Amino acid sequence: MMARRTSDTQTILQHWREAVPNDRLAHLVKDATRALVRALQVRLAEHKVSFGHWAFLRILWERDGLTQRELSEHAGVMEPTTFSALKAMERLGYVVRRRMGSDRKKVYVFLTPKGRLLKRQLVPLAECVNNIAIRGIKPADVKATRAVLLSIIDNLAKDETAREMPMPSTRVLARFQVRSRPAQVKTRGTTAAGVG
Repeated sequence: MMARRTSDTQTILQHWREAVPNDRLAHLVKDATRALVRALQVRLAEHKVSFGHWAFLRILWERDGLTQRELSEHAGVMEPTTFSALKAMERLGYVVRRRMGSDRKKVYVFLTPKGRLLKRQLVPLAECVNNIAIRGIKPADVKATRAVLLSIIDNLAKDETAREMPMPSTRVLARFQVRSRPAQVKTRGTTAAGVG
């Protein structure tokens, strides 16, 4: 398994260095992100924590007691995704959800003692992955990379605001997919779009 991962990494590096050395920055960032996520996922799995739960735990370790909606916004995911993750995290004993105050629609999320304790185990794993990722890179280059990536994030956020392009909901995106599929007409065991 380890040899296969090394081979996959070498293929990606060869692709970037030889096949498309001037390809779009977005693709390079995506591949770097994928490698970082995979390295952390493997380590989190040893503690029986999914990467999806990690994202929510990190937010709650900094600010416990957010509403589900606030948690979705901080994580950058849609509310149904947050709802599913929180149900699973509640079953695992990491969080509890409570309705409080006069607005019974708002559901607040709180870490349990078990969820809080995970911070001591999991944060060092993320720090380890970051240290591995920057191994052999000069501190000045790391600092410059951080500055460039923060500028990219800022530029794209400003563009989104200026163009007034809110992120469409999962429900809206699903409608786009349904409309783009060819109509299928049943005809004796087959469909017009292909063999059924």
